[in-house]
Amino acid sequence: MSRDAPTLEDVAQEAGVSRATVSRVVNGVRNVDPGIQEAVRRAIERTGYAPNRAARSLVTRRSQTVALVVSGAGDTPEEVHNAVATRVFADPFFGRVVSGVVGYLRPRSMHPLLMFAESEETRRQVLTDLRQGSADGALVVSTHADDPLPSLLAEAGLPAVLFARPSRPVPLSHVDLAHRDGAALAAEHLLARGCRRIGTVTGPLDVAASRERLAGFRDTMARRGYPSVPVAEGGFTLDTGASAMSALLAEHPDLDGVFAANDLMAQGACQVLREHGRHVPTDVAVIGFDDSSAALGCRPALTTVRQPVEEMAAAMARLLDEEIRGVRRGATSLIFEPELVVRESA
Repeated sequence: MSRDAPTLEDVAQEAGVSRATVSRVVNGVRNVDPGIQEAVRRAIERTGYAPNRAARSLVTRRSQTVALVVSGAGDTPEEVHNAVATRVFADPFFGRVVSGVVGYLRPRSMHPLLMFAESEETRRQVLTDLRQGSADGALVVSTHADDPLPSLLAEAGLPAVLFARPSRPVPLSHVDLAHRDGAALAAEHLLARGCRRIGTVTGPLDVAASRERLAGFRDTMARRGYPSVPVAEGGFTLDTGASAMSALLAEHPDLDGVFAANDLMAQGACQVLREHGRHVPTDVAVIGFDDSSAALGCRPALTTVRQPVEEMAAAMARLLDEEIRGVRRGATSLIFEPELVVRESA
């Protein structure tokens, strides 16, 4: 005979609290002591209790789902959708965002709904789904500086948190990295290695993070007596890193150091250097940015600036959860610190 499904009473007994307390935690009622909430969540995991989501939604008016929105800007929906989707599934950065979001949501019986908002029609669909309660709020990762979605969400008064500071001020919370400080770490490390003819491969310069990384790198180099830095723009992909590295070598064949604004572009740069008979790091030291899986997959393994993407994504989900539950009101920002991870390439 199969065992009956665990009940609220089973959870209450396991957690050492009343059935009413368990019900309050399960239904997202505010003003429950955080320690008790955690004890109940652990008891739920141990007992295998599965709340009836449909019944709980009637009580809380929450779907227990949040939209994870990859957003851009475009006028040709099908072409832009394909481009955004391809980039999302090819770039390890987005996988790390998903990992961090799921890591926060899963213990709280919340679930992400992946959505793309790269056209007027798809942005309208995101707003409609949020208004109709298909999702309780939105976690937005923008891929374009002119993305109108953050402003649309703010104007509609819908709960939303952004990954990265928006290019235009909007009253929404966001998480971000001290990008300039990260680029400064890369510049200092290359100089400390003895590199003196140093170039940089930037990300797309319509993206705020790319501009911040370039500015931090240039400022540090200038303070150390190098006011002019060779620059080539990439697109955060392996192929654009390779083409940017080729452009740098064509004009500056004596480069002995390169800072690339993400690991995929650094990996592409290393490939081109090998093709030109330049050994990394003996002839040219290379530093990436992010500390993604591409850094370990590169040969040699990349020295890189770590962006704690998983922690940032989890914090983004926490801020949204607090906004949805009414624990926190008003926009806030969380800025994370970068860290240099030294491996074999520099």
